[in-house]
Amino acid sequence: MTPTSYPILKPYALLVRGLDALQPLAALLARLYLAQVFFLAGLTKLRDWDITLALFQDEYHVPLLPPALAAVMGTAGEVGLPVLLVLGLAGRIPALGLWVVNTMAVLSLSEISSEALQGHVFWGSLLAALAIFGTGRWSLDALLARWFQC
Repeated sequence: MTPTSYPILKPYALLVRGLDALQPLAALLARLYLAQVFFLAGLTKLRDWDITLALFQDEYHVPLLPPALAAVMGTAGEVGLPVLLVLGLAGRIPALGLWVVNTMAVLSLSEISSEALQGHVFWGSLLAALAIFGTGRWSLDALLARWFQC
């Protein structure tokens, strides 16, 4: 007797297949959402570099890095990594990179509102899921794996 021959397991098996079918779409939507959040933050920093440097000097206290270097690294991460994340190209690396940027943002602020913290926790959770489970079948990673039979 197979597990699907039990009447109670058939609806569960259908549910699992349906949720598995939604995984590529969910991963893509998470990638698009996160990329927008971080890319727009990076563009904001680029629009007025003097203010960005002042913020990293006076308000953001990134551990172990000089403020100017932290500003360059954070902004570069927020602008470059979302592009790779959207494409799903080496997708786990930009997910991890943005997770680090997100974590540093929280750690570098001496005061953060509970609403802002909840946003960062949500973004960090989505980024961790993408890093752990991958960027899904609708990504360049999956396409390249099929091409090269990896």
